[in-house]
Amino acid sequence: MRALAAARASVVRWFDSWAEDPRDAAADPRRPDLVRVVPFVLLHVGGLLVFAFGWSPAALAVAGALYLVRMFSVTAFYHRYFSHRSYAASRPVQFLMALAGATAVQRGALWWAANHRAHHRHADRDGDLHSPRLHGFWWAHAGWITSRAHFRTKVDLVPDLARFPELSFLDRFDTLVPILLAAGLYGLGEAWAALFPASGTSGLQMVAWGFFLSTIVLFHATCTINSLAHRIGSRRFPTEDDSGNSWLLALLTLGEGWHNNHHRYPSAAAQGFRWWELDLTLLGLRGMAALGIVRDLRPVPEALRRDGAA
Repeated sequence: MRALAAARASVVRWFDSWAEDPRDAAADPRRPDLVRVVPFVLLHVGGLLVFAFGWSPAALAVAGALYLVRMFSVTAFYHRYFSHRSYAASRPVQFLMALAGATAVQRGALWWAANHRAHHRHADRDGDLHSPRLHGFWWAHAGWITSRAHFRTKVDLVPDLARFPELSFLDRFDTLVPILLAAGLYGLGEAWAALFPASGTSGLQMVAWGFFLSTIVLFHATCTINSLAHRIGSRRFPTEDDSGNSWLLALLTLGEGWHNNHHRYPSAAAQGFRWWELDLTLLGLRGMAALGIVRDLRPVPEALRRDGAA
């Protein structure tokens, strides 16, 4: 009966991530929660549906577009805004940014930002949840999110965000937006098939490519910053952590690969500190600032731009 109750509690938290579970306090941070991890496994299994439903230009285009839009939402909103407050935004825009970030299926903005702030406090030292130096590559890449000990949103680390009930709602019910996204993609695929029957598109095909496969690629691309960016790359700044700068990871993640730069000065809106360090997220933010959507992008100090060792 105790095992059944424990499984029921884990299932409840698939839908209400703030539901209390007394086992959290005693959870082993290196032990996966096998019931909680089921959605994560099913997501990857769902990627195989592309073989069952085939492909079409429309499905590939939607998958690619969703990758880019959601990667920007993670890097520009979850990371640079919610985690580091590297620029300012109005409350309605802030909500829309949290909503966009939630489509990435990487939990809510509060959970994401709290864990990332903890990472910067303890980068590659005791207390860092996903340090390859301390825990190995695969645990740093994805294993750490499967632990019950890392499931609860550490609200005490994000009091500036937790005071907004709309952000707390999205964080608590973090499966709501992904479910709506999948349903919307199914409807889009069915509508496309009705309008263009020769396209070879269907609702399930659109879900397979636009939701499952695109989300899997997005997830692992994002996680390379936790794992690979602390193993490879050049080091312009002698930071206490193992962060490196990698043009390949920067291209894959729209600018996040300039990770050594970021660990030297996390509060800047830019992560590419030199003109040749392509930072597509920064370009997007500058465009949003020009339109008045966001404001007050924090600059990189000139001393850091001139002298890498400053």
